[in-house]
Amino acid sequence: MPATSGATSVLWPALLAPFYAIGFRGSSLVWPAWVMGFVALGALANEAYHLAKPLAGRWGAVGSAAMVLSFSAFIWCAASGMEVVPFAWAMARSARRASEYQEDGANRTPRRRWELVGLAFVTALLRPEGALVAIAIALVLATARRSVLRERLSSLAALGAAVSTPALLWLVTGSPRSNTATAKLLVGNPYYGGSALVTAVLDNLKILFKTLLNGQVWSTEFLPTNAMPVAVMALIAVPIAAFQKKRFVRGAFVLGIALGTCIPCFYTTFLWNRLRYVWPFATGWLVALACLGSVLGEIATIVDPRARAGVPMLLGLFVGAFTVRIDWVIDDVANSASGIERQHVKIGRWAHDHLPESALVAVNDTGAIAYFSDRRTFDIVGLTTNGEARYWVAGTASRLEHYERLAPSALPTHFIVYPDWMGTDAFFGERLFDATVTDSTILGGQSMRAYVASWSLLGSGAKPWSDLEHGIIDEVDVADLESESAHRFELLAHDNEEVVGDGYSPAGNHVIDGGRGYRNLDRFVAHLRPGKTTWAIARVAPMKNKVTLDVHAGKDLVASFTIGSDDEYATSTWTEQRFVIPSDDAKAETPLEVVARGGLFGSYHYWFLGDD
Repeated sequence: MPATSGATSVLWPALLAPFYAIGFRGSSLVWPAWVMGFVALGALANEAYHLAKPLAGRWGAVGSAAMVLSFSAFIWCAASGMEVVPFAWAMARSARRASEYQEDGANRTPRRRWELVGLAFVTALLRPEGALVAIAIALVLATARRSVLRERLSSLAALGAAVSTPALLWLVTGSPRSNTATAKLLVGNPYYGGSALVTAVLDNLKILFKTLLNGQVWSTEFLPTNAMPVAVMALIAVPIAAFQKKRFVRGAFVLGIALGTCIPCFYTTFLWNRLRYVWPFATGWLVALACLGSVLGEIATIVDPRARAGVPMLLGLFVGAFTVRIDWVIDDVANSASGIERQHVKIGRWAHDHLPESALVAVNDTGAIAYFSDRRTFDIVGLTTNGEARYWVAGTASRLEHYERLAPSALPTHFIVYPDWMGTDAFFGERLFDATVTDSTILGGQSMRAYVASWSLLGSGAKPWSDLEHGIIDEVDVADLESESAHRFELLAHDNEEVVGDGYSPAGNHVIDGGRGYRNLDRFVAHLRPGKTTWAIARVAPMKNKVTLDVHAGKDLVASFTIGSDDEYATSTWTEQRFVIPSDDAKAETPLEVVARGGLFGSYHYWFLGDD
């Protein structure tokens, strides 16, 4: 299969690959992942100690290391075998070494300089967010107090590290943008533009600060309840400590790492996998807590010099608040591993034993299915199948339309999916196997199921069911991304819920067609024959009650029709409405608007017909 850019980390799979090559196959690959994860946890505690000491003193350094080792989110992530803790270590090491390089001329040796360049590459390749650390390292090297050509060159090398991941992806896949970014980032998502993007990011920030940092809902097993006020005070303490100790660059790095928790707020959601996108930046918050203890200690000595003894006690309370959650997290890790074993691993091994080697399996949670089944996969989310992410983002209707464009040989032969993720069961044939787990929240659903793929309904909505008296000269297939692009169909930002029409024509034929629902306006361009009368058919549906649709060609109202019923209990079904575009309004590119009055509508298809 072609190389893809779906992995969150470029470097982490490469570090695991040699172990796979020497025989760590199947579940045994988790052992080297565990070893590297927990070694990284110990190394992270060491880096937190050295990063905090010049800011928060010896007790603050000890407290930082102890908080890292007792922070249950780090323990969960190390036990999960993910790259979270190694990435956290790389950031902390980079921050510490870059700070030392700037603070003391004795540290500006060639060895330290090239260690920083190496750290820039390691951090950037471990996670895309590491590019920001690489840029920070480049700035430190470029602004060193001595003006040495080699320092300038090393700064350029560190800056190159910032683009190493996009460059590698471009070299291997032909695109610098990862599939993960396409599927998960709000930036670049066609439904989040302008105010919709700002609103979504602000909503995520509210979740971060009001819920997650407050130890509620998704973070309750990792953070004390109502921890947010203390976290904010800790953040304020960092610049105070940096000013007191004249360690401005070090303070900036600690603040930068802590505020890196805001980066996932630019994802459509960052609540996956026990907040794996948030926790790498927790080191900054833990060092900030040490700074808070140090600053409070300094303030207390104004009243009584002996009050400094309270600093280790306060830091001990912080450590204790994290430690009491470790038992909970260990149980959760065990339960999560058990759930994945009983669902993903089980159905992956079933696929290995029961599906033909030629099978192409459509999945919506790729990892273990592809790994244990040893079968080709078609990732409908698009992380590991190039080109599919944009259709996942666009929704079920756009995926349906996209599959109609694929060659039959490119379509999956089977599905192994969470059915609810699909948005339609029109593609499911015979149900082959279920893996149901009801007691694990790490999973994407309780039941993952295997089906034979059924594509018999593909294309059933491609033609109107109305009688055609003229030939089709153009069509706008709503929710088909290519057709929409060719006709400049306006998505209307986030007010754009995709819908799948699944019903029967008046003749009794089963029809499915993708569309967009809950709209008050369709605006697009039709490619007509200039000066020729055009007959048109619109496949539309009321979204609730009766709605009147006015059709404008250019500035002229050319048709008006009402669909739906006044009876709120009546079933709203799609319909095909005919109208005419007069010859005076027909252009090579005819701007059309369909405007709703009195309700909302769903649009599925527009056909334009003319004489041969």
